Amino acid sequence: MKICFLLSCFTLGANAFTLNSCLPTSPAKSKLCSSEQNEHEHEGISRSSSNLSRRSAVSKSAQSLAAIFLANSIIPTDPALADILYPFSSPKTIIMTGSNSGIGYDAAKRMAKQGHQIILACRSFSKANDAVTRMQEELNDPLLKLIPRECNLADLTSVRNFVDGLVKDGEIKSIDALCLNAGIARNTGAKDVLRTAQGFELTIGTNHLGHFLLTNEVLNKSLLKDGGNIVVTASSVHDPDSPGGAQGSLATLGSLQGMEKAVAASSDAFGVFDMVDGGAFDADKAYKDSKLCNVFFMKELQQRLDKDNKGIEVNAFSPGLIVSTGLFRDQNPIFTKVFDFAATNLLKVGESVHWGGGALEFMTLDSSVRSKGGLYYNSPPGSSKYGDKAFGNQFAVTQTSKEAKDDAKGKRFWELSEKLVGL
Repeated sequence: MKICFLLSCFTLGANAFTLNSCLPTSPAKSKLCSSEQNEHEHEGISRSSSNLSRRSAVSKSAQSLAAIFLANSIIPTDPALADILYPFSSPKTIIMTGSNSGIGYDAAKRMAKQGHQIILACRSFSKANDAVTRMQEELNDPLLKLIPRECNLADLTSVRNFVDGLVKDGEIKSIDALCLNAGIARNTGAKDVLRTAQGFELTIGTNHLGHFLLTNEVLNKSLLKDGGNIVVTASSVHDPDSPGGAQGSLATLGSLQGMEKAVAASSDAFGVFDMVDGGAFDADKAYKDSKLCNVFFMKELQQRLDKDNKGIEVNAFSPGLIVSTGLFRDQNPIFTKVFDFAATNLLKVGESVHWGGGALEFMTLDSSVRSKGGLYYNSPPGSSKYGDKAFGNQFAVTQTSKEAKDDAKGKRFWELSEKLVGL
């Protein structure tokens, strides 16, 4: 009832606002420099004016904001960092992408406080180093085991350099867990196509292909220990039958025609596609599609890992909507503040950043999660009111979308991804 009321209010009320802007128009094969990539906490991309209809753009933005809101949820006050919830015999070494803000930062801080070594893989070294400094100051501990590194997911060269650097400097012999948490979300009204350094559409290129290459590089260089685990930050908006996924544009990869054509194209056009399904660019759908890509990736990866018999498990989860992070920074700021206030103070169905970080920590360290892979975890809206006790209770294994259960599509999707990143 509360959620339906919120959706109605924001869909109808959106017309009272105007979008700040949309992203700048770029040529069909324009490239995005590394400084423009965002973490999953979604630092805003630069903006400029647009000829979009303000009313229609904001209405669509409202539906999409509500969709993400319904898909996840979040927000009460942040309690102090919890005591050790996941006992261990020896500290673990964990790679965390998107660890300079939002739930990635919180999860990294939680686990570093317990004595684990965290490799902060961020868009730039300066962002990673700044996160290290902030964690040390906030926890009043200059001896935390934190290693800052650059890993720009919008540039495959940066991803390869990140992994090669870990191998060559000898500081890291192996890791226990790989957390694929970073990502971006464009303004839902954006009409232009921004691209990664290799020419991929930015959202899919960052949220899926960057992580796809990172994972394969880590596995191919035997950095991840046998018995280790991989965690993928997804979202329930990957499922068009979910309350949030049913709002606005619907996630679907179709028959993968966009990727198929990009792989079959000549050298000049190789890798260039606007949408995975071959359709016209839709920023709202691109984000939802990228989350469906994450789930397909998780399921197919687990099937391949099972054949290696190394005991490596991979799972995905939805952390819930976190309005106070950068996910909404490319939306109208006034609209976002009102949305945040309603979710947090009026209806109390949101989740806090700290709780979202706890969900990521649970997925990384809990023995029950690490014992079985190929699963998707989610929770009902407002589960953060239960605190860390929700993990393994309200926050538990649930069903993926119907499309994500198509193993044949998942296999072909993997094959196309391999070709696009040059594996």
